[in-house]
Amino acid sequence: MDAARKGEAALSASNYDEAIQHFTDALKSNPGAVKYYINRCTAYQRIKKYTEALADAEIAVVLAHKRATRELIKDAQFRRAQQLWFLERYADAEYVLRIVKKLDEKEKTLPIWELKVAKKLQDMPEGDEKRKVTVKDVPDVEVTSASQETSTTKKTEAPAAAPKPVVPTPANKIKDDWYQSTDTVTVNILAKGAPKDKVTVDFDKDSFSVSFPVEGSDAEYNFNIDPLYAPIDPTESRFRVTPNKVEVTLKKASPGAKWKTLEGDRQVEAAEGSTSTIPQHILSGKPAQDSAPAYPTSSKSGAKNWDKLAAEDLDDKDEIEGDETSHFFKKLYGGATPDQQRAMMKSYQESGGTVLSTDWSNVGGKTVVPEPPEGMEAKKY
Repeated sequence: MDAARKGEAALSASNYDEAIQHFTDALKSNPGAVKYYINRCTAYQRIKKYTEALADAEIAVVLAHKRATRELIKDAQFRRAQQLWFLERYADAEYVLRIVKKLDEKEKTLPIWELKVAKKLQDMPEGDEKRKVTVKDVPDVEVTSASQETSTTKKTEAPAAAPKPVVPTPANKIKDDWYQSTDTVTVNILAKGAPKDKVTVDFDKDSFSVSFPVEGSDAEYNFNIDPLYAPIDPTESRFRVTPNKVEVTLKKASPGAKWKTLEGDRQVEAAEGSTSTIPQHILSGKPAQDSAPAYPTSSKSGAKNWDKLAAEDLDDKDEIEGDETSHFFKKLYGGATPDQQRAMMKSYQESGGTVLSTDWSNVGGKTVVPEPPEGMEAKKY
């Protein structure tokens, strides 16, 4: 099997780094192959290296025009438009999509990309740089081909530049997405530079969590889904760390079942031997139907019913129970989002009333440790 066929096989198997290497080898022997550039562009796109993907797409456009092959020109231009969109050059992407439409207005996925670009431009203010068209029909790039004669003047090759170190994504900039197949659900944590030896992923049949320190800072990233939309097989679930992301593959306990969301609102039975006392409505993020839970407190007036406090009229100063601190927490809980309320209840309970957090991303995936005031000691009851 030659390099090009190996590249196609690797691309089909989602081995994108391997596919890039094979297509690079294939281009050494056939630098004018438009299809090789398009395929390598696709592989670069899948690992989110959009700058490299755009470079390959533009070379493919130039070579396709030299061959005057309409289908190749259309494919190369379409790939070019996609990379411009990923690079947030939306006006340029719209311009190139018009070229694609002229070449083949029946291209199946063209309407989808037109809508995506139109939505971005619609929400963008006038004068934004991303609204400016900077591209041409055929890019101004130099290409070489096997048929070109070697120049009589040899150019001194510059030494290969050292690869740039990966800059870790700040914790507050890390994003996530997910997709599914018949048997698995894949969750991508889009974090560049996650340390391979320090990434921890815990699987349970109804939940999973991801955590790792962010290099170059004191921050730690935590991602937790509990409960999942449906049970998984933790023994068959896996994860891998790449320079650009942490990829978690969850094995569905019931293959063929379609997940509507990643996080579910179903009831989850506590594991055997578990001593957790967290109410089910906290786990599901939904308020209790019959009565609101009371949590440990050091207040002389007794435990606080947060849901009751949130429901009272905050503007009626005469009806406020307790001191100004109670009033403050009443306002805080009443104006919080469901996730913030969920975080408040979990942190307050687990810490024995010594910690109150509104950041679910911080407390959702761990047990909140008591933090008593200086000079005091936390006791277990």
